Amino acid sequence: MAPPVLVRQMRNGVEESIHRGDIVEVDAGGRMIRALGDPDHLVNLRSCVKPFGVAAILEAGGQKAFSLEPPELAIMASSHSGEDLHVRTLQAMYRRTGVSQAALATGIEGMPLDALTASRLARDGERPGEIRHMCSGQHSVFLLLCRLNSWSTDGYWLDEHPAQVAYREAVATAFGTTPAKLRLGIDGCGVATYAFPLREIARAYAFLADPSAVASSDPRAALAGSLTLVRDAMLAHPDLVAGTRDRIDTSIMKALPGRIISKGGMEALRGLAILPGPRARSQSAAASGMAIKIEDGDGYDRGTWAASIEALAQAGVLDGQPLRVLGRYHRPITPDPHGRAAAEAVAAFELAPVGELAR
Repeated sequence: MAPPVLVRQMRNGVEESIHRGDIVEVDAGGRMIRALGDPDHLVNLRSCVKPFGVAAILEAGGQKAFSLEPPELAIMASSHSGEDLHVRTLQAMYRRTGVSQAALATGIEGMPLDALTASRLARDGERPGEIRHMCSGQHSVFLLLCRLNSWSTDGYWLDEHPAQVAYREAVATAFGTTPAKLRLGIDGCGVATYAFPLREIARAYAFLADPSAVASSDPRAALAGSLTLVRDAMLAHPDLVAGTRDRIDTSIMKALPGRIISKGGMEALRGLAILPGPRARSQSAAASGMAIKIEDGDGYDRGTWAASIEALAQAGVLDGQPLRVLGRYHRPITPDPHGRAAAEAVAAFELAPVGELAR
């Protein structure tokens, strides 16, 4: 069966195209709270893996060895825009830890993501360095692991390199599995990506939202301390998680400070870690995680934007002023050359609680 329609692209009342996809919300134990479509849809994590991978350097003792600060943890979990803020944060960490910026092997195609920064570099005749790549923060985890353990950085992106092995172990633990059971692919920046069903991604993000919620007997509990540090760093520095201009992850986190982590991945995947707290129409709710996937990859972002904001609104996480602040993501417009709204993406789904669907 085709996934349900999540978003319709409308122009003057005429439906021009549709975006299908799947949404699931679960608690830290994996109990499904809300779902639409196939919760077992297998997808590649892509950049949604990054918060969990930072645990690798923390578990290895990197925070104490390198005096890692919250902004540095946040940018290692990021898909940043390549702005000067991001570059300065990484370069300061490299200088202090003795890591060479020249060791980065991300590539530079299509970077930096920030249009104004890219225009300025082009105007000045400056070729963007790999530090401006959106994955340079993630690659910094591998380089710090190499520095900490005196490993060569040659081929650090290859599956058999010890830095990749350590990263893989952290990811496996966060998802409650073993490295041998992980399904690997090659990500756009050359390192491994990992495939999981959507419900497992949502469960991992629920764990990120409240690492203390898992029982001590749960193997994932071994990472609770490290993921608490990563969570708090991302919450405190949303500009480093994505960027200062037109990045939905940063905008969501700023609209709900201290309540949510939003992390997108390529091909229209988004993970949302929703911390415990009040929701619309209820006194309070425990932590949960949500995973959203747009089937067509959503090259225009509009489907992912509209579906993400609408899903949070229907889950009672977003309402009132925060929802209004995020209006441009909720119903993103396509302007004409004169700035007029020519078309808009409209969310068109009902994310009912699983209990209601069962009756």
